[in-house]
Amino acid sequence: MEIQTCVKEQFSVIGIEGSTADGQGFVRRLWDEANARFGEVAALAKRNEQGDLAGVWGVMSDFSRSFLPWQQDFSQGLYLAGIEAADDSQPPAGWTKWIIPAYEYRRVKNDGPDTFARGIAYLRENQLPLAGAVHEFTCARSGETYLFFPVCRL
Repeated sequence: MEIQTCVKEQFSVIGIEGSTADGQGFVRRLWDEANARFGEVAALAKRNEQGDLAGVWGVMSDFSRSFLPWQQDFSQGLYLAGIEAADDSQPPAGWTKWIIPAYEYRRVKNDGPDTFARGIAYLRENQLPLAGAVHEFTCARSGETYLFFPVCRL
């Protein structure tokens, strides 16, 4: 498992919000809805120099919306399926905007169902704190997915 250290300044995500209280499969349902309605937010998406989406994010938070890790052994919390957008953008009706604080992260390529557990184990083995909720990033160009483990809020 390759671990990379990176810093991501504050950023905004506009997406469809749900929670673990919505039942099994809620994340897939959020992505299905966000993808089906993408045209409503496409103009708000940040883009890189090549015109690709700057980021497709599954961002998470505890129920207090403090961006702390999910509670009850990472089994309960909020999830926002969306795209990175300008900080001053306003979400259309039915969409939610979260502003994610700046963190130093350990980034891990999501290469299987045990990636989260291996990332948590890595943090423990290296005596690094989990300083916030873990986020999932998908690169629009490559389609590769990464988990971002926050270790220090900046």
